[in-house]
Amino acid sequence: MTAPPTKQSLLHMYHSMLRTSQSFSSYNFRHYFVGRTKSTFREIQNESDPAKLSAFYDERAKELAVLKRSAIVNQLYGGWKLVVEKQKPEHVRSDS
Repeated sequence: MTAPPTKQSLLHMYHSMLRTSQSFSSYNFRHYFVGRTKSTFREIQNESDPAKLSAFYDERAKELAVLKRSAIVNQLYGGWKLVVEKQKPEHVRSDS
């Protein structure tokens, strides 16, 4: 049996998943995965059973790998920004 993950390793996994979720170029995917990550880790927050923590950590490690690949594909084929996203200001020429 493997040793249960430490609190520090779980926090590192949480931050890695949040960082990867923030890297999606699509607004809807980005907000969905951020919310899903937060709710998933909130559910396991008070868990003390080592077997459940190990299983949770292993599942999230696999999910993180899938999330990273999905974020890369989303960045490659990302579409236009939505109205709710902050737009870069349009530059106006000073000579006109």
